[in-house]
Amino acid sequence: MAKQFFFLLLIISLSATANNKKKRQDIESIKSMCGCMDISFEFAETISPNKDYKFYKNYISGGLELAFVVEESTNKIVIQHLLIAGKDMVIKHWRQDWIYENTEFFNYDKDLTWKKEIVSKKDVKGQWTQKVYQVDDSPRYQGSGSWVHVDGKHYWESITDAPLPRREYSKRNDYNVMQRKNRHEVTDYGWVHEQDNIKILRNNGEKIIAEEKGWNKYVKTEDSKCQAAKDWWVKNENYWREVRNAWNDFYNSKETISFHKSVDKKPMFSGFFELGEKAEETPATTTPNLSLEIKDIILKYSKK
Repeated sequence: MAKQFFFLLLIISLSATANNKKKRQDIESIKSMCGCMDISFEFAETISPNKDYKFYKNYISGGLELAFVVEESTNKIVIQHLLIAGKDMVIKHWRQDWIYENTEFFNYDKDLTWKKEIVSKKDVKGQWTQKVYQVDDSPRYQGSGSWVHVDGKHYWESITDAPLPRREYSKRNDYNVMQRKNRHEVTDYGWVHEQDNIKILRNNGEKIIAEEKGWNKYVKTEDSKCQAAKDWWVKNENYWREVRNAWNDFYNSKETISFHKSVDKKPMFSGFFELGEKAEETPATTTPNLSLEIKDIILKYSKK
């Protein structure tokens, strides 16, 4: 009996060691997506079930971006992206939170509406959730999957629904949901975000409009190229920490969240950026007042 108990403890110990090693590999892969990056975006519509569908032109863009960790704990890594336009103009870009064995999601439904879902721990065992946020830290999409480390490859995949990407947000109204199959693969030069997307019109039922292939490439370059972004963040990190905190309070208080596309002909991000400029110019602004102003913007655009 004692011998059997010893072997059981040994198996448990070896399993825990293997899990810890795997988790460390996962974290290393997630953090390797940080750095000063030359980025390129390429999207092409590939197929449609409608024979009369007119395919949109391929989308190609690029730029320079800094990605870095702004928060880290045992089971959470928050990565902020800053876009550098021109010589030294810095724009707060998207944010990605990676959460280990996360059980709480805001899943996208349609028309800027997300619904909370709680899943069981066994359904996300060993998985990482990637929560992606807009430039103003409003929600975008959330998907869960396991990091895979095999044959020298390191990648993560998930499938989830999302609103229209910004490149089509103001140009199209023939679909209202993008189902995204995301693959993040770490490479020797940086990382690649590969996408296989389905554009869906979701009302009473669902209609597939078109499918799309995406290829976003992040190539590490000299850190000195991103100095303007580093300097900008020093002046603005306190403000955007307050924004993250306000959003977290909002998410924790809701089961369903839904937003207006614009208010007074202005998108939500404009209010956050204007307040951010004000906070940068007057850093002595008291935290309570700043927090209230941020929450006012969220409530202004939130549907009752």
